[in-house]
Amino acid sequence: MSKNTDNNISRRRFLRDLGIFSGAAVAGSALTMCKSVAAPEKEGKDGEKGMTMRVNPNSNDTVSILGYGCMRFPTMGLSSGKADDDRLDQEAINASVDAALEGGVNYFDTSPAYCKGNSEAAIGEALSRHPRESYYIATKLSNFAPQTWTTEASKEMFENSLKNLRTDYVDYYLLHAIGMGGVDAFNQRYVDNGILPWLVEQKEKGRIRNLGFSFHGPRKSFDEFMAMMDRGEIHWDFVQIQLNYMDWLHAEEGSDSNTNADYLYSELHKRGIPVVIMEPLLGGRLASVAAPVAAKMKERRPDDSTASWAFRFAGSPEGVLTVLSGMTYMEHLRDNLTTYSPLDPVSDDEKAFLERCALEILQNNLVPCTNCKYCMPCPYGIDIPGTFKHYNTCINEGNAPRDGEDPDYRRARRAFLYGYDRSVPRLRQATRCISCGTCTSHCPQSIDIPTELHRIDAYIESLKQNLI
Repeated sequence: MSKNTDNNISRRRFLRDLGIFSGAAVAGSALTMCKSVAAPEKEGKDGEKGMTMRVNPNSNDTVSILGYGCMRFPTMGLSSGKADDDRLDQEAINASVDAALEGGVNYFDTSPAYCKGNSEAAIGEALSRHPRESYYIATKLSNFAPQTWTTEASKEMFENSLKNLRTDYVDYYLLHAIGMGGVDAFNQRYVDNGILPWLVEQKEKGRIRNLGFSFHGPRKSFDEFMAMMDRGEIHWDFVQIQLNYMDWLHAEEGSDSNTNADYLYSELHKRGIPVVIMEPLLGGRLASVAAPVAAKMKERRPDDSTASWAFRFAGSPEGVLTVLSGMTYMEHLRDNLTTYSPLDPVSDDEKAFLERCALEILQNNLVPCTNCKYCMPCPYGIDIPGTFKHYNTCINEGNAPRDGEDPDYRRARRAFLYGYDRSVPRLRQATRCISCGTCTSHCPQSIDIPTELHRIDAYIESLKQNLI
């Protein structure tokens, strides 16, 4: 890995947008099946095939195609019914981690920013009960706030991660969510303070085994980060991107600061950079799609969950190392283990089917929120992701009436309004938004959050006053 960290990062021209459903074809742009990177499948209990594994060509790590995302750990409130009790349930986390390892999962992804700063310590405690060589741990330099951009603060964050994770090395270390703010923000966070060359030194010392980044942002920024590698300034060992059958061709629609996943994947694949997938379910949206779409999926594969379609899509491209899933409940883990033990890659016909599903979903006017909670806390106490989740769920379940003449109007209206008050306390609802804009710059999906909150609030008021 080169130590050259030239601050003058040149800009590359946009490359043509090519996708598997457009009929265009260039090397690396098609969604291809698992081939040489797939390790031999192992036999599981009762003769069943075990977890599909992928080999990292840079390190020869054999990694489970299912990765455990540690952003959405179970809380004490889930078991007690107290929604405001957000203390992590360590006992439940331990049980889930044990079951994941037993099922063949060996990649765990966390961050100092997850679970209000408690994720690393929680997964560190859970994993420390197992041999260190039995798992790979990924964490991030999540220095978002300006006060963490100093050399000392960034180094301290790295050292704290090792302490919380109860390890003396990290298998996969990421520069967290680069792309938002462009190259200027990247330089402030990692270059001007000398942290990037320091991280390279940590890799040479064995404290970091693979160095990469996670990306949210416009195509222009991604091109510049790829150019760093093309110029020999740094070697990216892996890159984490958002990929699912919605974002494959439609992430850029209505946004100038997101990038279609087919473009991100093709640029990485042609350079031989292993790809880690985040948000395969778009924060849960693709686990609970509109009833007509879900029915079509069930007709094709009656025994499979709606979520499994998204996971199969995300895991199918050649060069994908692992697909992260934030498995809050044990049933999520069990379903994902079934999907990936072993992976049945999506066929060409299924890819075309999922594109039709994506187009149908896009027509539902959902808020593209992934429940990452980067927008929180709101200075006025609004539960932003909770509001968006309720609105999206009601649309998918047919509980967001649009026509007062609909014979199901009264039932759907009651379900929406009563459900809203149960899931989001009155003092945390959208009506309190004053459009301060504090949340907007933190959103990886580039949602105009105040506009969406006001839109939802106006809809709710129309329901309350029977104006629809």
